[in-house]
Amino acid sequence: MGKWLGQNIPAVMLFVAILAIWEGTVWLLQIQRFLLPAPSVIWEAFSNNLDRLIHIGWFTTKEALGGFAIGCGAGILVALATTRWARASETLMPFAIAANSVPIIAFAPILNNWFGIDNPFSKMMIVAVIVFFPMMINTVRGLTAVDAAMIELMRSYAASDFEILHKVRIPNALPYMFNAFKVAATLSMIGAVVSEYFGGNRSALGVFITQEAAQFRFQNAWAAIIVACMVGLTFFLLVLLVERLSIPWHSSVRNTQVIQ
Repeated sequence: MGKWLGQNIPAVMLFVAILAIWEGTVWLLQIQRFLLPAPSVIWEAFSNNLDRLIHIGWFTTKEALGGFAIGCGAGILVALATTRWARASETLMPFAIAANSVPIIAFAPILNNWFGIDNPFSKMMIVAVIVFFPMMINTVRGLTAVDAAMIELMRSYAASDFEILHKVRIPNALPYMFNAFKVAATLSMIGAVVSEYFGGNRSALGVFITQEAAQFRFQNAWAAIIVACMVGLTFFLLVLLVERLSIPWHSSVRNTQVIQ
């Protein structure tokens, strides 16, 4: 615990220094609230609207979690298919690259029209599109970046393709997959909030931010942004915890534990 605190003291000090500089600059230069509210003003808005922020934060979190599950699940399935069958790789990979190349703002109005602007599933699908590509690419890399000698050894024991997948390829792919999970954890919250900028339920963070900003209550909008940051950070830490519990044998986890 002491080592952990010692390692994170510089980050905490930097965070406090940034807040102090921010607060002092706003009051010294008399910056208007609609341009940049002071941290104390944002904290006051956060405290006054805590119950509502928790409610809308949970609503958007459910959209992010749903999209995370759909996108990551689809990415893993497509990765397994492309690794197993060359024809599947030739067929699916171009579509995956094309989907990743399209800006998310182009998908949002279309999906809102398909599923309904107030339907959370439309936001989940937007998140799924965002997280699908990094999940698929990292999983494919992990499944294929296997030492050929290990595959030959399994073949020498007359192992089936399923046994090789289960005992060699998937364990080798887990570190790559958790890297993708950590990227997807942050992207999912970003995608959910941004998708709500194009319309959605009034209980959503993105809608709340746009409405408060439109009425020049920017301190409330900043308070909602803090909630989104907190949810995204919590999501990332949960994935990190699951990674340490799932692959304690991997070098990156062992090195982190040694440092701590």
